[in-house]
Amino acid sequence: MSTVRSETERVDLSIIRYAMCWEDADVLLAALDVQPGDVCLSIASGGENSLSLLTCRPARVVAVDLSPAQIACVELKCAAFRQLDHPELLELIGALPSERRLRLYQALRPQLGPQTCEFWDRRPAVIAAGIGSAGKFERYFALFRRYVLPLIHSPSEIAALFQPRSQAAREQFYRDVWANRRWRWLLRVFLSRPVMGRLGRDPEFFRYAQGDLAGETMERIRHALTDLDPVQNPYFQWVVFGRYTDALPHALRPENFELIRSQLDKLEWRVASLESTVAELGEASIDRFNLSDIFEYLSSSATEAAFAQIARAGRSGGRLAYWNMMVPRTAPECLRQRFRPLDGLAAELLAQNRAAFYRTLHVEALS
Repeated sequence: MSTVRSETERVDLSIIRYAMCWEDADVLLAALDVQPGDVCLSIASGGENSLSLLTCRPARVVAVDLSPAQIACVELKCAAFRQLDHPELLELIGALPSERRLRLYQALRPQLGPQTCEFWDRRPAVIAAGIGSAGKFERYFALFRRYVLPLIHSPSEIAALFQPRSQAAREQFYRDVWANRRWRWLLRVFLSRPVMGRLGRDPEFFRYAQGDLAGETMERIRHALTDLDPVQNPYFQWVVFGRYTDALPHALRPENFELIRSQLDKLEWRVASLESTVAELGEASIDRFNLSDIFEYLSSSATEAAFAQIARAGRSGGRLAYWNMMVPRTAPECLRQRFRPLDGLAAELLAQNRAAFYRTLHVEALS
């Protein structure tokens, strides 16, 4: 049994946990610097970041996930890119209002494999609501949007958060209007480890967690709403409104639609572990690794084993990028000659990160 699989065997992998990717794809692309002709290995999650890698014209993107539900998300979105036009894609996701999502899905069924058809056929209400709302993490935000945020701010104050302002004006609005006592108290409860573990992620995902989850996440939210511009933040727009208003994540932007569509044949997906996939691809076979936050769930020994496999599969001159939320994980010292941290680049990109859920970003070059 693979290390990652054994570490997550107590987690229910049959449900959609992330209907969308909650790591900023613009940051990811800058971190990996994918070149035409590269071979990329990507943790699938909701699929958007694997699709974004296609805009760099790689030779191959292999999207892997232990969860069949996550792979069903990837396959359906790829079918949508192939067959729908851009507004229809946004309708299916739930980013635009629609009364015809089930009809759009029926048009895509012939492109889907039997297991993916079976998965989505059992969930017509999920499709009708927009597949971007289908995950446990997205339902967690829906609870916040429906039941918590109205206790803190009026509709006019919520709308005002996304008005264009200078940085100084954003800081003043945040201090004087947004971060009131109810915000500080209720957000700390909602972002606590027990609440997020039960309603948003999974208690198993916090097995190795360290630090003050709520306090650190609140500080990152402050950064995203003041130092960065909420008007350009699709992630917070979805959290607050359940849709995108003024911004879209990289893969869903109209200027990227046709390019992604033209490159879809280079994307493949599989229900598999990281270890089995890199073993299959072979030694010195992969240029770029999008590893999401997979080390967040692993023990130190399992992390070391995973890095050893990446070291064997990675090509010299390649890169990997991964996130830490509450678990400090990096390449072990015994492999430091193989992994060269690009700390300056990682810090610069972390400061630009609009999805405020991660403590650190790690970017490493393969020597």
